Amino acid sequence: MVISATDDEGTALRIPRADRIVSLVPSLTEAIGATDRTRLVAATDWCTHPADLDVPRIRGTKNPDVEAIVSLAPDVVLANQEENKPEHIAALRAAGLAVYVTDIRTVDGGLDSLGRMLAACGFDAVPWLEEARRRWDLPEPTRRLRAVVPIWRKPWMACGSDTFTGAVLARLGVDNVLADSPERYPRFTPDDLPPHDLVILPDEPYTFTAEDGPEAFAAPSVLVSGRLLTWYGPSLVEAATVLPRALRLSAAQG
Repeated sequence: MVISATDDEGTALRIPRADRIVSLVPSLTEAIGATDRTRLVAATDWCTHPADLDVPRIRGTKNPDVEAIVSLAPDVVLANQEENKPEHIAALRAAGLAVYVTDIRTVDGGLDSLGRMLAACGFDAVPWLEEARRRWDLPEPTRRLRAVVPIWRKPWMACGSDTFTGAVLARLGVDNVLADSPERYPRFTPDDLPPHDLVILPDEPYTFTAEDGPEAFAAPSVLVSGRLLTWYGPSLVEAATVLPRALRLSAAQG
């Protein structure tokens, strides 16, 4: 059975069965792993979930081993517009591989994108995806907080405009004070930030800890799982419960 599909960038694909899948994105690896891990034949070094996934590694999201991927003869390669480079996607397609590219920037858009991707791989009803949809069908928050979300230091960088992280927080009643930045990940100086109620410090890509991060800010800080804040996929099921609890606790402490 050959599946005809169109990815998030509008590229038309013909995917034969999708029994052999290579994923270049940690979130998408977890999505396939939670659905049918037997179809995964390779993933990046950064694909840490499922935690016991035992497949060949093809380097990182920004420097995948194109030759190794081609040699695996996958039915489809899963990629993302932000996390993977266009030249690598082009090289894989030039080698004759079907590459499905996602573009995920909002919660609802992400859930819909994951549904289309999974359908392109031959999956019809996916329980974890339906559970994620249910959990993120949230009422409008009655109280809103203002937050900054650093992702790196030396130099300091944070989530800016048009990010999935910002969209997740907005659904929970937390507004990113740098959401109007012309950059998605702007540099900043802690003393020059707009007024904010909260500093949200994930443990990836930079590993913020209780001793490394909060001391730079006057506002209350909360440490959160980067996977729950930035990944899209099965992690959204847990994130819908854990993130609100963590943010309410921090707000109460402030």
